[in-house]
Amino acid sequence: MSKGGFTLKKLLPFLALFLVLVLTACGNEGYRNVSSDEAKKLIDNKEVVVLDVRTPEEFQSGHIPDATLIPVQELEARLNELKKNDPYLVVCRSGNRSVEASEILTSKGFKKIFNMTEGMNAWPFEIE
Repeated sequence: MSKGGFTLKKLLPFLALFLVLVLTACGNEGYRNVSSDEAKKLIDNKEVVVLDVRTPEEFQSGHIPDATLIPVQELEARLNELKKNDPYLVVCRSGNRSVEASEILTSKGFKKIFNMTEGMNAWPFEIE
């Protein structure tokens, strides 16, 4: 190749960076996934409001202390009950509905959303 021309060796770092950017852009947007251990730290440090998006029956069978219940099916209609600038930890039974709720919240302009990935199934801490 000519001097100063493009070679595969020169192009590789740019391709790797491009691949990383594409893969991260395809992930969740606007919320962060956290484990139950990370969630517990956020709660203990009073960094989040716990938003439980399960059914009332599931909530009554045991929930994180001081959690707010808004079932995911009602979330869009009840967004006025939440403050957009507050940080929320979104919780469900297994982590599926909380993803849906996290996506709803971020699409409506909520900025600080944490999704507890494995839900209450993986919550080894205190419940009420």
